[in-house]
Amino acid sequence: MLTVPRALAYTFAMGAVILFCRAVPFLFFRNHGEGQRKKNFTGTLLSLAEQAAPPAAMTVLAFNAITGPVKEDPLGSIPVLIAAGITALIHIWKRNSLLSIFGGTVVYMVLERIR
Repeated sequence: MLTVPRALAYTFAMGAVILFCRAVPFLFFRNHGEGQRKKNFTGTLLSLAEQAAPPAAMTVLAFNAITGPVKEDPLGSIPVLIAAGITALIHIWKRNSLLSIFGGTVVYMVLERIR
């Protein structure tokens, strides 16, 4: 059975871990000088991560959202595939993430309603 002191110790330990994880980016990757990052390996690596991480994360999320329905019901996943294609086309056309996500969602909801 978990005692109150042990529960408090676990709570404070997890709080310290969470606080450390939240503070690490601010402590180790803060800007140096007048708003310019030092041109060293860490600065170059961080710059690369800033550019590559958002598209990589969006790609993983998109493939994860599409592959689930396709694996479960290949014929029933046609609305998902059409909506994903429309989302990509809107994004290529307008270069606006909010508009493309909203447009793809509307297309998907309409296709699901008429199915």
